[in-house]
Amino acid sequence: MRRAVPALALALALPLAACGNGDDGATADGRAELTVLAAASLTDVFDQLATPFEEEHDATVTFSFGSSTDLAEQVADGAPGDVLATADSTSMGLAEDAGVTVDVETFATNVLTIVVPKGNPAGIETLDDLADATWVRCADEVPCGKVALAVLDANQITAEPASLEEDVRSTLDKVVSGEADAGLVYATDAVAVGDDVEAIEIPGAGDDLTSYYVATLEQSEDADLAADWVAWVTSEEGRRILADAGFGAP
Repeated sequence: MRRAVPALALALALPLAACGNGDDGATADGRAELTVLAAASLTDVFDQLATPFEEEHDATVTFSFGSSTDLAEQVADGAPGDVLATADSTSMGLAEDAGVTVDVETFATNVLTIVVPKGNPAGIETLDDLADATWVRCADEVPCGKVALAVLDANQITAEPASLEEDVRSTLDKVVSGEADAGLVYATDAVAVGDDVEAIEIPGAGDDLTSYYVATLEQSEDADLAADWVAWVTSEEGRRILADAGFGAP
């Protein structure tokens, strides 16, 4: 059965990496196990991609979703894992510079959008309306925050957010829960939560596309299975699943 591991738990597991779950990354029941560290904005689509992969490979996929920057820093420090997927090249570059990645590939793109609670109670229609609203975005150092800063700067928006969140899912949750009138997230996140929010397109946001990168890791206990995951994500069928979730082609 698939499971998710918080990024913090992964970091705490670093001293225990050598213990593993069994020979060659196998679980106690003999199934192969793959650990994928991925940007928070990939949560739903990677869950979808995992189901057929697990069936075909008789494997269990374990995910750790979070900030691309945090995850990249963890694997650069030697944290256990088989695959890293990030929402920007800078984060992947941290892992590349540490010499822990193999065969980095670009596999998808995304675009920033405004999300508001269903019914849009604050009446937000454009970025200009954020000046009179309680709104949130990702922190400056994470990929979705960097893109948000670029889009806001391009549109000369100086309104300050009520809070800066650790990743795109935390930002989205503030809107879904009604704690914020609006949030800046990826278009795919709006698709993922369906009727819980409404998405408002940002003109020109496509000029600041987010590109996603995936790579197998040197510390993988099952390099072949890790390579199979990358091949699946970048395959024609994998890209169809990504497209259905709202991701653009690389």
